[in-house]
Amino acid sequence: MSDPTPVIDDLREESEELDALVARLSPGQWALATPAPRWTVAHQIAHLAWTDRSALLAVTDEDGFRTLVEQALAAPGRYVDDGAEDGARQAPAELLAAWRKGRAALDEALRESAPGARFPWYGPPMAAASMATARLMETWAHGLDIAEAIGVTRPPTDRLRHVARIGVRARDFAYATHGLTPPAEQFRVELTGPGGDLWTYGPEDAAQRVTGPALDFCLLATQRAHRADLALRAEGPDAGRWLDIAQAFAGPPGAGRAPKGALR
Repeated sequence: MSDPTPVIDDLREESEELDALVARLSPGQWALATPAPRWTVAHQIAHLAWTDRSALLAVTDEDGFRTLVEQALAAPGRYVDDGAEDGARQAPAELLAAWRKGRAALDEALRESAPGARFPWYGPPMAAASMATARLMETWAHGLDIAEAIGVTRPPTDRLRHVARIGVRARDFAYATHGLTPPAEQFRVELTGPGGDLWTYGPEDAAQRVTGPALDFCLLATQRAHRADLALRAEGPDAGRWLDIAQAFAGPPGAGRAPKGALR
């Protein structure tokens, strides 16, 4: 049974880094458009706060979380956007305070959860480590959108190891959410981390493989960049198909980002 503490610690660090970035923004910068259609910086933070609250309910109040799922099923096309819109109406200081309060409560709940416990989610049920990993993945991805909106670059860190891992483990989910049957065979995935070390997943002798920079794989799996703009290589038709549909997050498949060449 894996100890969730390291990934919870990394989630806290990722959140604090993003917090330091947005805490110094002016009210006008909170209203800047981000790469996500119709979402401002405020929408991005509101979405993180909203999802943290959902995760907290999943960990502490299963019946309350079930109500959220019913609401999502009643309005699948707008549920996420509505949550972000509601939060974005708050003044920046209020929204920032709400995000801080919610993520602190989730941090405490995850650390105090019973060993081996599994919690409901919009996708498959999650253990504490998986829930923290999913929250780190979203915090990193939405942080990228915010950084692009305000014109700064956030250098990759070894915390991306968690994002890469959930992206690899979500392979079959990505196929299923596109209505496709996942391949029976496992792939070999070899990614070069920000520090130059190699992160590997799957059997070493697998016939189908994905290789490239870990950052690029994480950008693809969170749909923050188009495959055409990334230095990822697939060997085998199924591995190539996976890179077209990779998705590390729960919910329906997203539209993804257009290739940079299409924007010129």
